[in-house]
Amino acid sequence: MRALVVRLDSFGDVLLAGPAVRAVAAHSSHVTMLCGPRGEPAARLLPCVDEVVVWEAPWEGFDPPTVQESDVDGLVRRLKDAAFDAALVLTSFHQSPLPTALVLRLAGVTRIGADSVDHPGRLLDVRHRRLPGRHETEAALDTATAMGFPPHPRDDGRLRVLLPPDTIALTGNGPYVVLHPGASAPARAWSPERCAEAVELLADSGHRVVVTGSPDEEGLTRRVSGDTAVDLGGRTDPRTLAGVLRTADVVVCGNTGPAHLAAAVGTPVVSLFAPVVPAERWAPYGVPSVLLGAQDAPCADSRALECPVPGHPCLNEVTGQDVVTAVQKLLGGTA
Repeated sequence: MRALVVRLDSFGDVLLAGPAVRAVAAHSSHVTMLCGPRGEPAARLLPCVDEVVVWEAPWEGFDPPTVQESDVDGLVRRLKDAAFDAALVLTSFHQSPLPTALVLRLAGVTRIGADSVDHPGRLLDVRHRRLPGRHETEAALDTATAMGFPPHPRDDGRLRVLLPPDTIALTGNGPYVVLHPGASAPARAWSPERCAEAVELLADSGHRVVVTGSPDEEGLTRRVSGDTAVDLGGRTDPRTLAGVLRTADVVVCGNTGPAHLAAAVGTPVVSLFAPVVPAERWAPYGVPSVLLGAQDAPCADSRALECPVPGHPCLNEVTGQDVVTAVQKLLGGTA
């Protein structure tokens, strides 16, 4: 059977779909992943994905293309030529899978399933309704199972990526803690001042610190690293970053892609979690973690990209010493 798994969101969202992808692969001869440009690097890291199709949907992302720019007809032709027997459409709890399902129906996909609050008409063959409070990873697995794709009995359901490369040439010898100061939205970011404070206090506590960031975050990582940390800003692609996170003792970061990548390589996470989305659905999955940040702040569940509360108190009231204490807790095995 030829199967299609759709997750049109960002890097971290696609990583969270990984266990569901493996479940589909356990019952299929070929698995294609349809994702957006921001999720493509993550899709190429997932085990059991035979092909990646990249398409920017006009209903996803911070700045989606117009319907004309997205070339819906071109995607329909490509999917029709692939002749998929089944498609699993994965979305976050607040998103509708029905626009994607319509495209898949036009492409002649035989059987389509998704988690949908809205009545699907004839767009879905399997309409799943997620259980309250399920983590996004678990909700995706539940939907795959409802489609007839239960996970393999020996699959532990944790996040996983292909084996990353050795990165000792970047990180140097010896144990280290990673601090990743950037975030996909300002509302999810700890302030640079607090990050720099944490670097200094971690070093004072005897930890070697490595700071990571994307090429457009080089100024941020330089500022946070100072003269204390190893600055890898702009020096890692997603596979290399996976290697850096894999050999770290602990990763400190916000609710953003690297938190889920750390979980996928089995590294504990100190999660600076702004409550704009619920932690029960988005916290690091399947690894020891410590959640920092006021989860009852006024911004809770707002899905805000920019913090609506002056001073960003949900995160900026977390101190560098709080992070040091959380790191020590994880290293002591008491989390």
